[in-house]
Amino acid sequence: MTEVVTLLYERICAHVLEQLRRGALRPGDRVPSEMELATQFAVSRITSKRALEVLREAGLVERVRGKGTFVVRRLPDLTELTVPLRPTRRREARSIALVVPDMSEAYGLDLLNAIEERCAEYGAHLVVRRTHGRQTDEEKAVDSLVTAVDGLIVFPVHGDFYNASLLRQVLDGFPVVLVDRHLSGIPVAAVHTDNVAAARALTARLLEQGHEHIAFVSPPPVNTSSIEERLDGFRAAFGERGQPYELTDLRSTLPGSTTTESVRADMATIRAFRDRRPEVTAYFACEYNLARMVDRVLGDRVVACFDSPGDSIGGPPYLHVRQNQTEMGRRAVDLLLAQLRGEQVPNLSYVPFELIDAET
Repeated sequence: MTEVVTLLYERICAHVLEQLRRGALRPGDRVPSEMELATQFAVSRITSKRALEVLREAGLVERVRGKGTFVVRRLPDLTELTVPLRPTRRREARSIALVVPDMSEAYGLDLLNAIEERCAEYGAHLVVRRTHGRQTDEEKAVDSLVTAVDGLIVFPVHGDFYNASLLRQVLDGFPVVLVDRHLSGIPVAAVHTDNVAAARALTARLLEQGHEHIAFVSPPPVNTSSIEERLDGFRAAFGERGQPYELTDLRSTLPGSTTTESVRADMATIRAFRDRRPEVTAYFACEYNLARMVDRVLGDRVVACFDSPGDSIGGPPYLHVRQNQTEMGRRAVDLLLAQLRGEQVPNLSYVPFELIDAET
């Protein structure tokens, strides 16, 4: 049975609703300020601001610039209201922020385009902030944006620990949707590929092609759900056949780490692995740029990966999993706007994927 979690801002809403029912707050009365509510309930000011906004959308209070928040003159039927409160009036256009490490033709641009187009369909304003893969920049972006927008779509950076600012917003009930990855054990909506199934299917295709010795190539997978799950899918594909190998300590494709020195170091590591394991005939790279690196170093081995871009003439160079970035972006916006309407949304939403053969 799913546990019902009362969000912090909902506690404030329930308190104000009870005050209205008891007559402690009457039409026209001033409601405690964001700061007063934050102090009273020992929450952040962002949480109390969210509570007052929800109360406004439910038609219980009105906010007067420069004066404060007041109970509306004509209250709706309070007996019909329950927490979480539902909006009773159409509100102004939403503002949504997209926080991403970076974007490229290989992965990210189609996701951005889909989010932008979906926001335009709904008349929502979109703000984009790049973090360049740095967790400190991601924390700063989240902290600065939560006071300026209604909700966040976040593509989390690769890291050894969770972004404290992002966790705080999730636990405070601020509307957040993650794309491409999820945070294990954290109750937050996330839209991504079923990486286990996709990696298993890609590995199975290599096995079907006759490759008995296959190596998985990636940066360190710890605390990056997409890499961890792709590695799990790779391992699961073998069963009673074939032999898996793992090379998971490459770092040059991590955001902010792509330097000439790091690329050369990773290429040397790949060569050393090949010399130790000459029996490996196929390499499964967890991302496109690693696939290019393996191909550049080895050349005579089969390479497969996630998200291999191609051109209209040559097609994709590698067997790969094509993630549906368009559906991922659209669904992320839909889920975020559903949260802003006060609706319950699932924590995990999978989008479909395809196996695409290399052009030869």
